[in-house]
Amino acid sequence: MLRKDVCIRLLINMTFTTEAAFEEALIKTLKQKGWEDTVLKNPTEADLLRNWADILFENNRSRDRLDSFPLTDGEMQQILEQINELRTPLKLNGFINGKSVSIVRDNEDDTLHFGKEVSLKIYDRMEIAAGQSRYQIVQQPQFKASSTILNDRRGDLMLLINGMPVFHIELKKSGVPVSQAYHQIEKYSDEGIFSRLFSLVQVFVAMNPEESVYFANPGVDGKFNKDFYFNWADFNNEPINQWDKVASSLLSIPMAHQLIGFYTVADGSDGVLKVMRSYQYYAVNAISDRVAKADWEQSNIRGGFIWHTTGSGKTMTSFKSAQLIANSKDADKVVFLMDRIELGTQSLREYRNFADDNESVQATENTSTLITKLKSGDHANTLIVTSIQKMSNIHDEDGGLNAHDLEIMNGKRVVFIIDEAHRSTFGDMLTTIKQTFPRAMFFGFTGTPIHDENQKKSSTTSTIFGDELHRYSIADGIRDENVLGFDPYKILTYKDKELRKAVALEQAKASTEAEAFADPKKKKIYFKFLNDISMTGFKDDNDKYIKGIEDYIPNVQYDREEHREKVVEDILDNWVTLSQAGKFHAMLATSSIPEAIEYYRLIKQAMPELKVTALFDPNIDNGGGVKFKQDGLVEILEDYNERYEMDFTLATHGKFKKDISNRLSHKKPYQIIDRTLEAQLDLLIVVDQMLTGFDSKWVNTLYLDKLMRYESIIQAFSRTNRLFGPDKPFGTIRYYRFPHSMERNINDAVKLYSGDKPVMLFVEQLDKNLIKMNQVFADIAELFENAGVDDFAALPAEKADRGQFAKLFNQLNVYLEAAKVQGFIWEKLTYEFKDQETPKKYSVALDFDENTYLVLALRYKELFGGAGSGEGGNESIPYDINGYLTEIDTGRIDNDYMNNNFAKYLRVLNLEGAKEEEIEQTLNELHKSFATLTQEEQKYANIFLNDVQRGQVKLDASKTFRDYISEYQNTAKDEQVNKLCEVLGCDRDQVVSLMQAANFAEKPNVGGRFDALKDSIDKAKAKTYFESVEGVTIPIFKVNIRIDAFLRKFILSDGFDIDEG
Repeated sequence: MLRKDVCIRLLINMTFTTEAAFEEALIKTLKQKGWEDTVLKNPTEADLLRNWADILFENNRSRDRLDSFPLTDGEMQQILEQINELRTPLKLNGFINGKSVSIVRDNEDDTLHFGKEVSLKIYDRMEIAAGQSRYQIVQQPQFKASSTILNDRRGDLMLLINGMPVFHIELKKSGVPVSQAYHQIEKYSDEGIFSRLFSLVQVFVAMNPEESVYFANPGVDGKFNKDFYFNWADFNNEPINQWDKVASSLLSIPMAHQLIGFYTVADGSDGVLKVMRSYQYYAVNAISDRVAKADWEQSNIRGGFIWHTTGSGKTMTSFKSAQLIANSKDADKVVFLMDRIELGTQSLREYRNFADDNESVQATENTSTLITKLKSGDHANTLIVTSIQKMSNIHDEDGGLNAHDLEIMNGKRVVFIIDEAHRSTFGDMLTTIKQTFPRAMFFGFTGTPIHDENQKKSSTTSTIFGDELHRYSIADGIRDENVLGFDPYKILTYKDKELRKAVALEQAKASTEAEAFADPKKKKIYFKFLNDISMTGFKDDNDKYIKGIEDYIPNVQYDREEHREKVVEDILDNWVTLSQAGKFHAMLATSSIPEAIEYYRLIKQAMPELKVTALFDPNIDNGGGVKFKQDGLVEILEDYNERYEMDFTLATHGKFKKDISNRLSHKKPYQIIDRTLEAQLDLLIVVDQMLTGFDSKWVNTLYLDKLMRYESIIQAFSRTNRLFGPDKPFGTIRYYRFPHSMERNINDAVKLYSGDKPVMLFVEQLDKNLIKMNQVFADIAELFENAGVDDFAALPAEKADRGQFAKLFNQLNVYLEAAKVQGFIWEKLTYEFKDQETPKKYSVALDFDENTYLVLALRYKELFGGAGSGEGGNESIPYDINGYLTEIDTGRIDNDYMNNNFAKYLRVLNLEGAKEEEIEQTLNELHKSFATLTQEEQKYANIFLNDVQRGQVKLDASKTFRDYISEYQNTAKDEQVNKLCEVLGCDRDQVVSLMQAANFAEKPNVGGRFDALKDSIDKAKAKTYFESVEGVTIPIFKVNIRIDAFLRKFILSDGFDIDEG
């Protein structure tokens, strides 16, 4: 006999050829990880309601609740009605975590409570694997269809906590992409499966043996978004994909209980339930543990810091940390500290959206209010959001705090959570706060912690906050596709040779080359700088800095009009390509306010149609250049007001900034601004503002005329790396000032902030993307050739080959989308490049043209059309298909080649004395061009050619081969429609109208049009037809079901041949 653990290990390592075997193995593992041994098999909703009723009864048998009288069906129906009324996963998350539910007793045996309201305990998130918590596995739950037309369904697994179905799991066997599992979940949701009791599902899990993803239930009104389908990972952010490890971590008890109770977030801002990523869980857990173990008698407790890259959801993570600390009562106050008032307002709004209904997040209108809330003993005042400026002003309030107030506040256990800790914690304000609250505990959140290499005031993030508690670097984010990579370009506005010459002459103290050559000492120095000194400085093996050419160039070199004109020229030359004709927005970061104003005026003049503005500190001091700055501010505001019909002034500059931010990020009131290009802002010019803390997925390009280092580089670059979709494969960076030094600084920043992960932060550039496109195309060509398919004329017959084609075509499109943003166009297939290390030039030519690509896209569409129904219990076809790729417009295929081959074939066919081999050869050439046709079009092309060969077609010189195919196809369609109307007796015009309707698939019955078509059916005729086809007697109610399904299929398929009855 094999030991149990050995059997489990054998299951883990095996390949699962059926879903059933995989299902049994997963159940066996879950039983080892805290789930009950008794499995509920094939239950209906009614069975699960009774199971829940039994658990509620057992957990509520006290005299003041149910006593010894079980719940009736009517009482369970009351609970179900409350669930139906709440309806959305977001509101139901509050229901589940609300601990209790109220009913009015209708069990007449309970004479004490009959007709009275009773509160029942349903779930306590604090009772983890303890108390009254129950954890059950449901195998193959049965789902009743929401319509009599649809089939009933059955899922794979559900996991119940205290009788409530909170996890739904769909499985696929080995070799089937996990995408098939999550597409099946999406399909079930569209069919209304997750309603009534099943609307309680909070988290979906899609699994095959090699990969798993989990995601929150978006509900009936929400949309599934693949960007929020997550892989679970370990503490070091290494993905956990093997099914058994997922079961042992994510789905184990206590983790599954905690995920539902603590690590889901009901976000009120968009009405969407969110589930936390693994790295957010580890960060929250680390902070909670640190607070729980705190020794509050110590002074200046350094809690630690969280290093999570920009764009990874730090605000949600910090909120959950604060929420758990507050709920655990391990601290009396949790203060979320921001470094700017406007960011504080933003975070307050986000915190309040994240909070449960019974939680309160406190704002602080002024310092006096802040003091009052810090002193308060009311639990509602536990969570506070304020600015670091306001907090540091406590000492100055009305001449200073009185001793009594200070004593009350310092008697409390206070936790400070500081966002953007790289920026806000190296000045006097934090020192003041620490002095005011000597026993407080401080935590920092940052995407770019300060290290020894870039320390400020001899301090690092560690010296201020303590240990690094968790790290999720930008490299992790890019690898996990939570943020985008970068495509940086070094742009030279001066030739290196000219700069070298100018520096060499200056260092040789010579006015001309002739003067330098005339003196041996000067000549030696001149040639040293001309040939030997690198363009950028570096540190040698002894850590001594060796200056480069750019270190000798004065800053004013890049303040010249000549330099700015080159920058503007580059921006304008690339504008249409990078902005994708105005779809995306860009930022230009300059080195000073005067530079920003100069650029604003220059761009206005060079490209007046570009919608541009500038943003910088509006304060007017008494220093130099006051008039220039004031005039610039007035000009910028007047232009903005005129263009957008606003009325901002210097006094309302803060509102001007907010309007710019909302316009760039398409937030209220500009959510649909992408539909009105004239209301958009194309380019924002900044100095320092908006380069940190500002997020917009609509910004895809940063033009950088500013020398930066370390954290400033990563923060600025990250303005471009928010996820959007296939149109935005990366963020583009173009930098101009001291370009070689900036390149060095970028590499230093990447090394420091990539977390020592071997992941490239920079995407491949155009030459590499073209090469990779050629490699993938060669693989596709080889696949079709090995499958015996010439010229991509049809899909390979084998399912495995089709699955591989889907995978390769997806890869091809990833490289193509990137290449398009980098300047690739189909009209030009060969591109010249210059080697960065040498002056050598080389070219890369694409091995296929647009026509060939569109033929492949046509084959890909045919894959999608036959990807299977995805019904429960069916084995899925292993195609990993991206829906958006099926939207490629294949109508642009060039038919000239095919039409010319047809004309050539006719000439040979009609040529007197033409040889059989010659006719055969021209016919073969014509068949090769059939690849540009769909499979259905190829069918009619062959029928037409057969008619031509038999002499049954009267040819018209004005018609092309494509015209004849369309004619034959339309004739066949007419015959199909006529036959349909003959056998069902339906209205022909209505059938044709619905076949031509573009939105029938999404909205078949708009205005009752589909019902009208069904009403036109002759039921007796239809009954006779279906009975003759099936050979059985069919009751009339089933005839109606067949009519509905048959008509839908006919319309959605654009017709098909009708079987003879």
